[in-house]
Amino acid sequence: MPRRAGLAIALLPCLLAAPLCAPAPAAAAGPGAMETLGRSVLNGLATAAGAGRALSALGDTMAMQKARARVEAESKRAAPAPPPAPKPVAGDPSSMPPASAGTNGAQPKLHGAATGRLFAHVPVGGGESTAILLTGIALAPPDAPEAVQGAINAANTIVGRPYVWGGGHGSFYSNGYDCSGSVSFALFGGGLIPRPLASGELESWGAPGPGKWITVYANAGHTFAEIAGLRWDTVGDARGTGPRWHLAPTSTAGFVARHPPGY
Repeated sequence: MPRRAGLAIALLPCLLAAPLCAPAPAAAAGPGAMETLGRSVLNGLATAAGAGRALSALGDTMAMQKARARVEAESKRAAPAPPPAPKPVAGDPSSMPPASAGTNGAQPKLHGAATGRLFAHVPVGGGESTAILLTGIALAPPDAPEAVQGAINAANTIVGRPYVWGGGHGSFYSNGYDCSGSVSFALFGGGLIPRPLASGELESWGAPGPGKWITVYANAGHTFAEIAGLRWDTVGDARGTGPRWHLAPTSTAGFVARHPPGY
């Protein structure tokens, strides 16, 4: 673009906003002076580049600004919302049919764990202060005391370990656990016992009767616990034997019920 044309186009914003760009003496001279200035600028535009080219350049600039604004607006669009969290449903996930690879080439219907989906379950009739079982891991209720949350979180860390007789007694940390070792590990996580206890010791531990949050059932041969509505047990089921959370209750006949004082 010729130098005179560029200068003329540069003067165009001053014409559109004359009160801001005009020199102070001209602005003080009144409307007549502004009209004279406007005619001078228009004449300059027509002489230097032609009115048509000046207006065309102005139109290109405005179109570019609109395009830039549109691109910036698109870049600021919010990311797609994450998928909704699974809603708790009543029932035992262990009752679901196992996954099958199939032998006839048909597409198998996989279990949720194999497809990456999460299943949240609560015991039938569970209230607001009942833990949620999310694909085998217990989620403490929001109103649970710190000791109860600690017991649940500790138990979660050994879910799926194998059943080993005497496991969890020589040390809280073991490759496998028996029934009393599993219960002791959960209680230790809540700061409720200082050392592992055998099932016979748990018969006289704590306070008698069921607790509000934690109840330990024990006899000479077995022990399990109910924590925030879920059963913490090592009994065998379709998933095997070892420390796990269970939704379904079990018979407490022949067991002594004890609970940590205050819980």
